Amino acid sequence: MLPLYLEKLTLPELKQRAEALYGLLEECRICPNECLARRTEGETGLCNSTDEVVISSVGPHFGEEPPLVGTFGSGTIFFTNCNLDCEFCQNYDISHLGFGEKVSIEDLARSMLKLQQRGCHNINLVTPTHFTPQIVDALTLAVEKGLELPIVYNCGGYESVETLKLLEDIIDIYMPDIKYSIDENALKYSGVQNYWETVKLAVKEMHRQVGDLKISRRGLAQRGLLIRHLVLPNDIAGSKKVIDFVADEISKDSYINIMDQYHPAYNALKHEKLNRRITPSEYKEVVDYALTKGLRRGFDDF
Repeated sequence: MLPLYLEKLTLPELKQRAEALYGLLEECRICPNECLARRTEGETGLCNSTDEVVISSVGPHFGEEPPLVGTFGSGTIFFTNCNLDCEFCQNYDISHLGFGEKVSIEDLARSMLKLQQRGCHNINLVTPTHFTPQIVDALTLAVEKGLELPIVYNCGGYESVETLKLLEDIIDIYMPDIKYSIDENALKYSGVQNYWETVKLAVKEMHRQVGDLKISRRGLAQRGLLIRHLVLPNDIAGSKKVIDFVADEISKDSYINIMDQYHPAYNALKHEKLNRRITPSEYKEVVDYALTKGLRRGFDDF
């Protein structure tokens, strides 16, 4: 199966998409924060970024979901900064402290090609939202040089449908993390408004574009939606409502990784309800509920 950008789009069409996305940076509304920062003129948005791309690392990753990792790893590019402000961020050194190096569009394209040369099974864009125009710009250059790997959009779920529509036929695998079904907690712990309605609209748009996750005979993800949900202590995430949404409004064939690896990081110790790991019973309750809703893909059966 060819990546969508080779199957559906020409190079001139890819360039047009990049130009349209750059237009959203002029008074930034790339993401639902719509902070209106003039990032192309050097202003810093709520994502703590101008239009200069900053990445923290590039390389094969073997800790992702098995259909992404395969034999030779998922080709991850970790982008610095984020459009969310999570108090418990598990990668806070990258997303909050800004560890990383500025790279040119040409450098970013070369990184994609090097990951392909190393045998990675996909290009996994980690926290890409705030650099979406630059990524599509770099992708165009990489395609010209022979890139032919599927693109993974690995994000926090707080996405603009307008931006996502410009990514149609570019992104093969959408991998959103549905963090909350409770807006009050999203505002308190991640600093964003109206998260629940926003993430629902975004995930519906992602599913409209790529459908349920398709996996090859070799066990590799080819195209589709791969959802992540991190169980938080004291049900801060509102996990059952998240499960209801996925099962009832997306698809019972959804691939959903219900994650149990939460640990207090960054500012989590300052919050009474976040300052501990989850218990086995908290995790099992969510998984059992997912099973009763007919979900089966992406998490271990108890």
